[in-house]
Amino acid sequence: MSSSDEAAPRPVDRPLIVQSDGTLLLEVAGEAAAAARDALCAFAHLERSPEYIHTYRMTSLSLWNAAASGVTLEWIEGALDRYSRYPVPQLVRQRLAEQFQRFGKTRLVPRDPDHLWLEVDDPDVRLELSQSEDVRPFWTDTDQHRFVVRAGHRGALKQALVRLGYPAEDLCGYVEGQALSHSLRDRTASGLPFGLRPYQVDAVAAFHAGGGPRGGAGVVVLPCGAGKTVIGLGVMARLCASTLILSTNTVAVHQWRDEILDKTDLDPGLIGEYTGEAKQIRPVTLTTYQMLTHRSSVDVEFPHLDLMRRSEWGLIIYDEVHMLPAPVFRATAEIQVRRRLGLTATLVREDGREGDVFALIGPKRYDLPWKILEHKGYIAEATCFEVRLELPDDQRVRYALAPRRDKFRIAAENPRKVHLVEELIENNPEESILVIGQYIDQLEAVARHLGLPVITGKTPTSVRERLYDDFRKGRARILVVSKVANFAIDLPDASLAIQISGTFGSRQEEAQRLGRLLRPKARASRFFSLVSRNTTEQEFAARRQLFLVEQGYRYRIVDWAEQGRLEPVATGASRGAV
Repeated sequence: MSSSDEAAPRPVDRPLIVQSDGTLLLEVAGEAAAAARDALCAFAHLERSPEYIHTYRMTSLSLWNAAASGVTLEWIEGALDRYSRYPVPQLVRQRLAEQFQRFGKTRLVPRDPDHLWLEVDDPDVRLELSQSEDVRPFWTDTDQHRFVVRAGHRGALKQALVRLGYPAEDLCGYVEGQALSHSLRDRTASGLPFGLRPYQVDAVAAFHAGGGPRGGAGVVVLPCGAGKTVIGLGVMARLCASTLILSTNTVAVHQWRDEILDKTDLDPGLIGEYTGEAKQIRPVTLTTYQMLTHRSSVDVEFPHLDLMRRSEWGLIIYDEVHMLPAPVFRATAEIQVRRRLGLTATLVREDGREGDVFALIGPKRYDLPWKILEHKGYIAEATCFEVRLELPDDQRVRYALAPRRDKFRIAAENPRKVHLVEELIENNPEESILVIGQYIDQLEAVARHLGLPVITGKTPTSVRERLYDDFRKGRARILVVSKVANFAIDLPDASLAIQISGTFGSRQEEAQRLGRLLRPKARASRFFSLVSRNTTEQEFAARRQLFLVEQGYRYRIVDWAEQGRLEPVATGASRGAV
């Protein structure tokens, strides 16, 4: 948002065209394009990204997130005026104001220990909510411009209000939880100097918001490698309260524990692990989403979810919050009295439940464009390549005759990818390389052909941790990994990733996989995505790349010839140049 302070570009350099239907067209080649993109990221979503013009749209959720994070309507209008080549249509201004101002038309404030007030100043909105089948179950009485709501319905009501288009500003505050006095170290346990980076300090402050009712719940969005775990530790030290930390897998749980011991003065005896390997509930307890959602059959309740409800947590941290499973959403709806911090590289959810993250965890409190962090040296410079290769003749026939639901996997498992992986590895003998894919058979075939270790969901935790440690310490230069390595795995020396298959058009997965390479290092990182040409995989690849293109990354399209060598495609084939 710092770009708003820059001098307005000359009219000829204004790269944005705001159309009357609300479409925002950004020409990506101009000098002001990067600054305009950074501004748009604060309040709009990227929809399409061909070579020269990117399409953005202001959605209800993007505007509500902006409002909740402190962006003003005047700032948004100023950014549009600053970068728009032509006058912003009045209709767009009206729609923008209407949607933006919906945030805060409803407010939740405390009444007594068992009830809340839902305040609604606008009489038309109040009448609409009084008649709504989605809201009526949650209120028991009315008092002038307010509804009486049971405290236990706080989360479910917020979900309903988001669906109706009147997101509530939650001013009810939170319980303090069990006190847990501790602080961050000035030096790590290993003796290295330690302190929060400036943007990490800002993120902690934005989440805490001075301890008032407008803070204490929300999401911090930063790329992998930017130190989101450290921000979590900073919030813990600010609150000094018992904390439940939810993560994606047991390896991530162990990494959280290591970071807590390394960078805080908490005694090891105060930290508990609640996984399949141990069942310890302590003032700081670390568990996994898989553990919380485990049950013996579909006919029984989730026995471990009660962990979230029964202890006096002052803070719950949701690592990789975009991965929240539905049962955890439901439990979170019931415990809105706890402070909640979500950490993620992207709020994109392929199931479209970003609104539930907004309602139940909280709004986006802080983010920073990836390229700004790269320019400041906080994350590694990275270059992205889409390498296209042909299907073999026999596979082309199979692909042509296959039902559409089978075409993607046939293209993704193109057997020529094995030889392309081999060439990339041979051409980069000094790099620490991750080969990442979706399909286990494919990964195991690559590992067998090249004699490499492979990590999948079937790999025991102890073996995973040993292989990760070998990679970190240079005893293994190459790892083949499935989607279990997409999230919360710290491999700081990884400098080259080869993606051989993915989860259809998942933008969040593309971002997470690039994130494996973004720990700061002396040399630039490279991300290769291998794609079968003229197949559904190529179509899905374009969708996967959208989020990273929005962040300013550029995919260079490269051809792999049949004789087995990489050849650049003609100039201008790059996607997303800014």
